[in-house]
Amino acid sequence: MEKSCPFQKQGCGGCSFLGMPYAEQLLKKQARIDALLASFCVPEEIVGMDEPYHYRNKAVLSFSPAPKGRFVSGIFAAGSHQIIPVADCLLQDKQLNEVLAAAADAAAKCHIPVHDEDRGTGLLRHMVARRGAKTGEISLAVVTASPVFPGSRDFTNAVTKACPDIVTVVQNVNSRRTSAVMGDTEKVLFGKGFLTDELCGNRFCISTRAFYQVNPVQTEKLYALALEYAGLTGNETVLDAYCGIGTIALTAAKKAKAVAGVELNAEAVKNARYNAKLNKIKNVVFTCGDAGDVLETAADAGERFDTVFLDPPREGASEKFLKSLIKSAPVRIVYVSCGPETLARDLAFLAKRGYRVGRARPVDMFPHTEHVECVVLLERPHGGNS
Repeated sequence: MEKSCPFQKQGCGGCSFLGMPYAEQLLKKQARIDALLASFCVPEEIVGMDEPYHYRNKAVLSFSPAPKGRFVSGIFAAGSHQIIPVADCLLQDKQLNEVLAAAADAAAKCHIPVHDEDRGTGLLRHMVARRGAKTGEISLAVVTASPVFPGSRDFTNAVTKACPDIVTVVQNVNSRRTSAVMGDTEKVLFGKGFLTDELCGNRFCISTRAFYQVNPVQTEKLYALALEYAGLTGNETVLDAYCGIGTIALTAAKKAKAVAGVELNAEAVKNARYNAKLNKIKNVVFTCGDAGDVLETAADAGERFDTVFLDPPREGASEKFLKSLIKSAPVRIVYVSCGPETLARDLAFLAKRGYRVGRARPVDMFPHTEHVECVVLLERPHGGNS
């Protein structure tokens, strides 16, 4: 049954496809991928969701000041800094909706001043909540405009009492005039600074700023598809080029001889190394650095990876990385894309240099939005490193 959202008409913009029958959404996304990849292959049928609501395991609540020392909290309207007081988002995990409502209530009772962007006054900017789908653990990050947080103890006591599933509360400091939600400095107010969750048979610790896919149900399908395309036999050396906290690398490690994970985010690498120990996986090494540099260094030393996984941001892989990938010449490349247009661009680059697209399949990671992910297998003709 299709659901309607009272906030959509107010300009939220988060669910541009909401109101469109879900089967029609899938057809629309399939057609988009089919058109973009038509010159490479015939994509397989899109992987949809059985229950395409309340799937997001991460939620952001933003704040702006109101008269008489009060505040408004909710979601920014599309293309503006106008806050819509969304109380029950149809995409967010139901418990996260409840947690953020309780956190906003605790902030009001503790008289935490809200940051005013125009005047540069006040403290509270955002709250970011995450929930482990399998464990039920919840983390809460309180984003402040300065490191001094009067009343932090009272706030933490209030919100953890109201929400016993919260395992950690972290203060994140973002003093910059930026649209980015979180800053680079953090202080743990309660717990260990991370939550744990289970995915693809592994357990992961997830810090507040680390990348972790927001749709756990579809993520397991996405990664299972990526592993299927890779066709690992246990004899391969594998590179996970944008490894984050190690989700793909640690899943692949169970089916490969050796895995290397590379990630620019130092905190994510720290998480990944901890996750390897947590799961007693010893055939994986994580490096903090640029994946293109790692590939080029390995190629210059005569080292090769049989299979490379890459899951870049929406802007796709850099030309520098792709050139290093060509130089390294893996037998198989499994490209997990969240940006179909940049995927098509990168596939064209690789196809001109000897790779053939074997299979491709879209996965609906973000129902009721225009976004769609896609897994693509590229192979060198006749295999081998030439």
